[in-house]
This record gives sequence, structure tokens and C-alpha cells, in this order.
Amino acid sequence: MNKAYKISDIAFKISSFAIQAISYEAACFPSPGLVSPVSDGAHKDMEYFMFLDSTVSLIKPLILCCEAGLTNDAPKEIFKAIRQIGIIGENEMFKATGGINTHKGMLFLMGIACAAVSKALYDNKDFKAVRQIIMDMTEGMTQRELETKKGFPDDKLSHGEKLFKQHGISGVRGEVEKGLPIVFDFAIDFYNKTKELYINDRLIHTLIGIMQFCEDTTILHRHSIDVLKEVQAKAKFVTALGGMKTDFGVDAVYEMDKEFKRRNISPGGSADLLGLTVFLSLAESYFAEKGTE
Repeated sequence: MNKAYKISDIAFKISSFAIQAISYEAACFPSPGLVSPVSDGAHKDMEYFMFLDSTVSLIKPLILCCEAGLTNDAPKEIFKAIRQIGIIGENEMFKATGGINTHKGMLFLMGIACAAVSKALYDNKDFKAVRQIIMDMTEGMTQRELETKKGFPDDKLSHGEKLFKQHGISGVRGEVEKGLPIVFDFAIDFYNKTKELYINDRLIHTLIGIMQFCEDTTILHRHSIDVLKEVQAKAKFVTALGGMKTDFGVDAVYEMDKEFKRRNISPGGSADLLGLTVFLSLAESYFAEKGTE
């Protein structure tokens, strides 16, 4: 039996920003080690059209996450609601990709951000409120979902739980609970200050900037803490060269892409934060436009 939904215009609008941002992330090149229209990067089980299929599968769950934020409910209640939506969304993603995890981390981050943006709009608050809503939604998550499992044997733990046990890295859970500091304190402004660049170059420039700071669990899962530190150092070096703003920086990005493919390095966590950065930049502009009406 088909289920009928009541969706507001604002939920359609905000979710469209999310789909736009996810599409942008997959479309830019050279994105070192990542899937793009030009390259499969460091992936043997994914390609660009799979990412498009996966992105389309997220339309419904992201609309529903936006709608879930349009309520008087407290942020923690909203978070409970969108986690259930997220489970359904993951299943749809895996159907679209034949079981390949293309966007699980992105769905988690974007679902939270969509609900938080909607909640801020519903409460008639400004864009700055979005960060606090995210923190209120996810407060205590690291303790509940990671700290409590430190004593479990490794074969009973997820990849993220193992990394927390071994290295104390809380991954995406820790990021949202802290209010996404890389995105709000650095990446949005970094992205917004490059409007003179072609959109593809803005995206790559911001990706490299994010890689400087991201404790990328995709890299850790495939490699080690030493490789992660090496990637962060390379990103700092390329950013210091000027990134996509200079010829030296552009050459360095292309070399990084070749190296990451050869060494099977994929900064998937940084890619997710890039998508989130684009989404929140679009949302920030929307808040500004509404404020001038």
C-alpha cells in the first residue's frame, strides 16, 4: 500500500540544496582518490553513475529529514525521528548500488543538517542557530554509542567503533556532537572566499582545505594513523602552494590524485564534509535572502 506524505514547500527547497551539494561533491575533478566523472579514484567497486543512482535514492529520505525539522519538538526528539528515516534511506541506497556503501556517512551528516536547518527556519532563528541545534540533537552520542563499547571484542565492533577503541577517534559522531568545527569554523568561509574560481576548482580547493584537518576514518580503515597524518601534511602543503588558485597548487593536486590512486587512498570522510559545506553555504545564502524579504 502506498503511503501518503504531507510535505511543505520549505522541505522541498532545503532538500534540493542537499541533493545539489551531494551531486557537486561527486562531480568535481581532480578529487584525489575519489570517484568523479573522469575517474573511479582509489575505488574498484564504485563509479560515477553509481554515485548518481545513489544520490537519487537519497531524495526521499532527505526530504523527510527536512520535514522532520519543521516541528515544535525538541532537537533530541527530531534526532530520534530522523535516525529511523536514515535506516530506511540506507536500505534504499544499498538497493540502488547493489550493496555498495557510497553515501552512508553523507546521509548521516546531511540528514542531521537538513533537519537542523529546517528547525532553525521553523523557529524563526538565523543561520547561526543551526550549529547549536546540531549539537543539541546529538549531545551524548559518543558516550552512548562509542564509550560504552570499548570493552567489546573487535569482532563485535563496527569500523567506527574499532577506530575509537584503538585511536580514540570518534569520527562522524564526534564531529556532529562538537558542532562540526571543521565545517563551521573553517570550510564554509574557505569555500565562500573562492567565488572568483570556476565551481569545479572551488570544490577541489575546499576539499584539499578540509583534508588538512579531517580525521578521515575512510583513510584509517584502509590504512593507518601514519598514512592519515601524511595525507593531512600533503593537504597543508598543497594549500600553502595556493591550492587551485595557483599553477603550482593545481599541479600538486594532480600529482596527489595520481599518488592516491596508486596507493589506494580515498579521503571519503573529507568528501562528506565537502558536500556538507556546500549544503550549508547554500542554506546560509537562503537565510540571508529570507532576511531581506
